[in-house]
Amino acid sequence: MRKSRAIAAGILVAGLLAPRPASADADKEHKLLMAEIRMLQEEQQQLRAALLGLGDTLKALNVRLDADAGKQQKAFADQKLIVEGVAETTRILREKADETNVRLSSMTQELQSLRQTVASLPPPAPVMTLPAAAEPTGDPAVAPAPPPATPPPSNVSPTQMWDRVYAVYTGGQWDLAVEGFQSYIRTFPTSPQADDAQLFTGQSLYNAGKYAEAVTALQRVISNYPQSDSVPAAYYKIGLAYEAMKQFEPARKAFETVIKTYPKAFEATLAQQSLVRVQDKKH
Repeated sequence: MRKSRAIAAGILVAGLLAPRPASADADKEHKLLMAEIRMLQEEQQQLRAALLGLGDTLKALNVRLDADAGKQQKAFADQKLIVEGVAETTRILREKADETNVRLSSMTQELQSLRQTVASLPPPAPVMTLPAAAEPTGDPAVAPAPPPATPPPSNVSPTQMWDRVYAVYTGGQWDLAVEGFQSYIRTFPTSPQADDAQLFTGQSLYNAGKYAEAVTALQRVISNYPQSDSVPAAYYKIGLAYEAMKQFEPARKAFETVIKTYPKAFEATLAQQSLVRVQDKKH
């Protein structure tokens, strides 16, 4: 009996100590693999979300870079315009300086010619005058005749007459300046400075506060000397005259004409500033 019990206990212990079946190990490995697959899937989803976020960030960065590039291009374009404007202004000033040098040379030659002419002239004849106590005789045959009109002396050059009239202008004698510049045009109608004389006629009237007359005189610059370099200045000063009369619409048109038709003229820059001022007053 004892022997049979010992045999049964041995069999039980042997059953407990025997290795597990192969199917249990396979099931455990399968569960581990599934857990790893789930972890990999979660990591893949997290990586996909991170990539999407990175793509949005790159898009926003590209948009910002494009905007910055546009701003830089605009800034470069503005700087280029400024440089070109300065270069154009410098060119105009150089041309004006060359014209001034030519005029100075011409004036020097004319002055030397006049000196030679004056030196070769005979002395003037004495002028006969009546005694201070003399009374008119009443005889029409001996009555003093009125003084004849005195045309400009034949030995007065265009440069000399211009200098005299311009000196009157710079002295602020506007009415006399108007008469002088108009006399210059009548005396030397083909002079290269005839258009300038008409322009300064309008400027003198403007300075005298005669704005409507100034507009008329300045319009003659445009109609009589359409190819002159004084035309842009005439349009600009017409705008100023209309602005002074508070007629802002024709003033605006005059300034816009300078800007659109003569964009490279010096007066175009002044017209830009005046146009802003007139538009502000109009509103």
